[in-house]
Amino acid sequence: MPDVIFNGPEGRLEGRYHHSKAAQAPIALILHPHPQQGGSMNNKVVYTLHQAFSRRGFSVMRFNFRGVGRSQGVFDNGQGELSDAAAALDWLQAVNPDAAHCWVAGFSFGAWIGMQLLMRRPEISGFISVAPPANRQDFTFLAPCPSSGLIVHGDRDEIVPEASVVKLAAKLSAQKTITVEHAVIEGASHFFTEHMEALADAVDRYLLANPDRVRAG
Repeated sequence: MPDVIFNGPEGRLEGRYHHSKAAQAPIALILHPHPQQGGSMNNKVVYTLHQAFSRRGFSVMRFNFRGVGRSQGVFDNGQGELSDAAAALDWLQAVNPDAAHCWVAGFSFGAWIGMQLLMRRPEISGFISVAPPANRQDFTFLAPCPSSGLIVHGDRDEIVPEASVVKLAAKLSAQKTITVEHAVIEGASHFFTEHMEALADAVDRYLLANPDRVRAG
């Protein structure tokens, strides 16, 4: 899985990239949790998401937001990190100009950034949102949510109460033009410790069940 360095709004950004050998393979961008709370592209949930997409034939990139690892810049409370994500998606699309589909996936803070990116980039056709911080961040910008996707949450999440994610999922599921599924991992904490396989299975099942947004062109 080669290292990549690409230009971001505040200097270079560091990533890891897997390139699919399939023609017109779909692409997926993976976003990590809060930079000021130890989040990086090497987070186990982020790595699990990366592997789940690559197993399904995607070209996949995960990267470090500004100020994390070898990425330049300083934390910007979400606004700058959204710009970083947009730059990462630009790079991914430039390397894969014929990609059949485009997905974004994120964990915790990365889920919040990913859903904002979803609103700004109409080419994104699917999302995976793991433990979105619905109790800490405002998700009302999803009005309406433009794409179908999956929300995954642990029922023993000690950081994001299950009720807040259930409320978010229910609100999005009520929309008629999209389908948002909500998978609850029994016994899983916020970081899915000892439940990583269950998380991977939930994502894999969702991708398998949606071949129209996964299949190469």
